[in-house]
Amino acid sequence: MDSLRINLEADDIPTHWYNVVADMPNPPAPPLGPDGQPVSAERMLAIFPGNILEQEMSAERWIPIPEPVREIYRLWRPSPLCRALRLEQALGTPAKIYYKYEGVSPTGSHKPNSAVPQAWFNAQAGVKRLTTETGAGQWGSSLAFAGQMFGIDVRVYMVKVSYDQKPFRRSMMQTWGAEVFSSPTDMTQAGRDALAKDPDSPGSLGIAISEAVEEAAGRADTNYALGSVLNHVLLHQTVIGLEAKKQFAKVGDYPDMIFAPCGGGSNFAGCAFPFLADQAAASAPKKTRFVAVEPASCPTLTRGHYAYDFGDASGYTPLMLMYTLGHDFVPPGIHAGGLRYHGDSPLVSQLLKEGLIEAVAVQQLSTFSAGVMFAQAEGIIPAPESNHAIRACIDEALRCKETGEAKTLFFNLSGHGHFDMAAYDQYFAGKLQDGEFPDADVQAALASLPKVG
Repeated sequence: MDSLRINLEADDIPTHWYNVVADMPNPPAPPLGPDGQPVSAERMLAIFPGNILEQEMSAERWIPIPEPVREIYRLWRPSPLCRALRLEQALGTPAKIYYKYEGVSPTGSHKPNSAVPQAWFNAQAGVKRLTTETGAGQWGSSLAFAGQMFGIDVRVYMVKVSYDQKPFRRSMMQTWGAEVFSSPTDMTQAGRDALAKDPDSPGSLGIAISEAVEEAAGRADTNYALGSVLNHVLLHQTVIGLEAKKQFAKVGDYPDMIFAPCGGGSNFAGCAFPFLADQAAASAPKKTRFVAVEPASCPTLTRGHYAYDFGDASGYTPLMLMYTLGHDFVPPGIHAGGLRYHGDSPLVSQLLKEGLIEAVAVQQLSTFSAGVMFAQAEGIIPAPESNHAIRACIDEALRCKETGEAKTLFFNLSGHGHFDMAAYDQYFAGKLQDGEFPDADVQAALASLPKVG
């Protein structure tokens, strides 16, 4: 019988992160300031430490992972690669399905892969306090955990709809010593502006980022940490794909298609970028397709514009060239809170624009039906974000059933859904709804794009 769980030893934890910039056909477009000129490092140093900025701007292929970071990684890494044989049998597909299970981390998701190094690099720079945003709470709880590991205080602005939907993620953050506030708040100008516009605002990642950046920029003792989108965050997440490559090699297999949820892009990048390196070097045993999966109600990659836009609602961040729905876009309150972002990683966006990756959008109800199917076959209850990748993977497995193709399919199970059971309750009660975003609303959201050049 084939092995259903492919494990590695602690010594197999990667010693370097992989930087996809080194292998991109074209160099990434620089972030711009309000004057339309590339942003200076001095401006970024107001909220980031120098060692993080070096990673953000690096074109080196391999970036060393500090040993103190690898020591914390050893608490849960390497994460297992699993063969979903029971799911294959339930679907009646000739395809082989594998998933990398990141839910084994202390916080139950992939997010500590970047939270730990960000906390360590800030601690090395003498920073004692960090602010951040969080959607569904995976990033906020991960930074709270990492801050506790390195003696850093953490304040989290949590998107209001998720703050109300997911109380136990708030409890996790507080357990690790973080302060958590429902965003928008009346503590920042960005929050007050959002509340003035809509007193009942459900919040958005864009608003929460504005609040966290505003506070960090206004306090000399505080830096800001971001959970996705930026180059250095995607870099840190590549431990996922680097381990997966070793695990596939152990069983003599290699993916035909890779699926991962995509909100800001770190989940997808962590899983896909190391395999993209094989494609760039022409060393892959086969041509692999890379599929970023997003919600139909927040269709950034599939229906957004490729343009320079702010990463936050108030325009505090530099302008980034990315697929965007407009920085003041407030998406519906779907339960996959980690995917409710108006923009996307500039690196992921450029790779999509240049045709090296693909993107699909899926509806909320179909993602939960896929998550339930997976849980009944494999035993693990997935997070709502992870259900998006599962949906797209199942759809491809069913296509293989029709065609008879024995493809190898691989998806990133980025976190468990133990703190998302209220969402499953609503699904079983028939209270969840799909949400296709009307074209008119998409165009209205894009009307506020900044004029560049």
